[in-house]
Amino acid sequence: MLAVNGALVGLAVVALFPLLWMLSVSFMQHGEASTYPPPLLPSRPTLANYHELFERAGMGRYLFNSAIVATLTTLVSLAFNLAAGYAFAKLRFAGRERVFQALLGALLIPAQVGMIPLFLLMKWLGLVNSYGGVVVPALASVFGIYLVRQYARSIPDDLIEAARIDGAGELRIFASIVLPLLKPIVVTLAIFTFLASWNDFMWPLIVLSDQAWQTAPVALAALSREHVQDNELMMAGSVVTLLPVLALFFVLQRHYIEGLLLGSVKG
Repeated sequence: MLAVNGALVGLAVVALFPLLWMLSVSFMQHGEASTYPPPLLPSRPTLANYHELFERAGMGRYLFNSAIVATLTTLVSLAFNLAAGYAFAKLRFAGRERVFQALLGALLIPAQVGMIPLFLLMKWLGLVNSYGGVVVPALASVFGIYLVRQYARSIPDDLIEAARIDGAGELRIFASIVLPLLKPIVVTLAIFTFLASWNDFMWPLIVLSDQAWQTAPVALAALSREHVQDNELMMAGSVVTLLPVLALFFVLQRHYIEGLLLGSVKG
């Protein structure tokens, strides 16, 4: 047991070391990280890199754009995915299984294949260089619908039928009965969606050509081209880009783990 725990601690240190060194470099003086051998800790810690990042590079604006896009995408996507997943799991309608199988087949199509027609559609809708251009294509995802459907199938049909017999409408059943039972998977899906939207680079790069609308990952990549030798500034940008998603995970980690384990234990 001691050997196993020691091995796990060692693996944890190896996994966390790059993140800790990134944080350390962000507080170093300009050019200090480029010395050989590279130092582990800053000789004279400074906040100058963070000051330059927000005052001169305007990172605050890009973080705001990312927060708006990721939050809107998560909220809207959850609404569509939960409703569609519940419908495929518990509602009976013509062609339900065939439509669901067609959706699963769409998972085999690489996202890059549809980027050009999707961009042309966003241009036709007038959503290029706007939050809508990033949010609308993420209104629903096949993976999210599939995930909700699989968990919703575990809800007893008798519970839903009893609510219908009592006179509850479908909307009330969904809001009062189904959603509370799906809370762990809702949190899990919310984390997945927020992380995917926050870290997305390719699609915002395509649809947001105006610098004022760019998200943090796109702005950080542009900044790295301008300050290719400034490792300390780049690490500071990586830290501020990473902090929001880490904070979200730590706040919701209990529900996230519960959602991953839900259904794996038989009652």
